[in-house]
Amino acid sequence: METLVTHKVEFRDLPGIRYKNAWDLQTELFGSIVATKMKNRNLPPEEQEPTNNYLLFCEHAPVYTLGKSGFVENLLLNNAALKEKDIDFFHINRGGDITYHGPGQLTGYPIFDLENFYTDIGRYLRNMEEAIILTIAEYGLKGGRIKGLTGVWLDGDDPQKARKICAIGVHASRWVTMHGFGFNIKTDLQYFDHIVPCGIKDKGVTSLEQEIGPVSMEEVKQVVKSKFAEVFGLEYV
Repeated sequence: METLVTHKVEFRDLPGIRYKNAWDLQTELFGSIVATKMKNRNLPPEEQEPTNNYLLFCEHAPVYTLGKSGFVENLLLNNAALKEKDIDFFHINRGGDITYHGPGQLTGYPIFDLENFYTDIGRYLRNMEEAIILTIAEYGLKGGRIKGLTGVWLDGDDPQKARKICAIGVHASRWVTMHGFGFNIKTDLQYFDHIVPCGIKDKGVTSLEQEIGPVSMEEVKQVVKSKFAEVFGLEYV
């Protein structure tokens, strides 16, 4: 079985894809990995196939997504207001509460078979955070974590200043992952005014541009891609 383990990852950049289309694609890729794993269970080792890994980079039209453990009360707009503002809303199967995705935000979906890496969801979440922490360090920002909360924060040790720059929420089954992170690069932060982001009432949100001024979306995406490769030991194909 050792020979089947692979850190090869198929990378896809999908700017402008609507959330529902990306969710459908994630579901399809997730299902293909699970199907390979189930098939392998009934085959001798010499006939088994390695599972694929994928990393999708997306930039969505405005959308709010609510995790399976979230509270719809954290969405502060009714259906009429959502329609008026042309914002989609989906109740989805990731962990966590409500968040926003939209233009200027890099939304990343690692669809990994963690048995190719390590079977530890906590370590997986911390490594996703680490890739973003290393990214913003390239722009002179010190990112960190807050105990008990996922995501990447600035001034996380100061309750009065703490603000989130990257939200994280995942779903995993049979050690296969989907969903991922939302990294605010040039995001219009006013959209967060209509939700209680991640269900956390006493902390704010920010973006890379808010912190340091104008940045290149394409440049930052390449940095994130390289930091994911560094942290997870990926080989892009």
